[in-house]
Amino acid sequence: MRTLEDWFSEYAVSHQNKTNIAIHYICVPAIFFSIIGLLMSIPNSFLVSIVPGDNQFIENWAFIAVLFILFFYVRLSVKMALQILLFSTLCIIANYYIGQYASLWMVSVIIFVAAWIGQFYGHKLEGKKPSFIKDLQFLLIGPGWVIQKMFGKK
Repeated sequence: MRTLEDWFSEYAVSHQNKTNIAIHYICVPAIFFSIIGLLMSIPNSFLVSIVPGDNQFIENWAFIAVLFILFFYVRLSVKMALQILLFSTLCIIANYYIGQYASLWMVSVIIFVAAWIGQFYGHKLEGKKPSFIKDLQFLLIGPGWVIQKMFGKK
């Protein structure tokens, strides 16, 4: 099994250009945020019926997805999993409040499309294809890589 350092080292190969890295600092969190918003936009009547109590922050499909993401990360690094948990929690809370004032799915789609345009532009500058083309698991590694680059080692 690859270590978190292995994943980050391989991810970094196609992320050397300073402009591409700067774009990733904005676009990777934006994509993650927008996916959380899209997942929160899916009707959740099934979840409401099986989750005890009344908690809008866990009665949504984004919460379920975050559990799987955390499982992926906790196997690699507990500290990174906690950092992803913190970021995910902030995303869920912010998306919840956006959904109170705007069409969450529409806001999420706009952010998603704009961020992916940024990502592909960054990789055009880099001259290398995005890592996820080689292995889809890099879609999960991107947020951790950005956290690690911005806030220090695992």
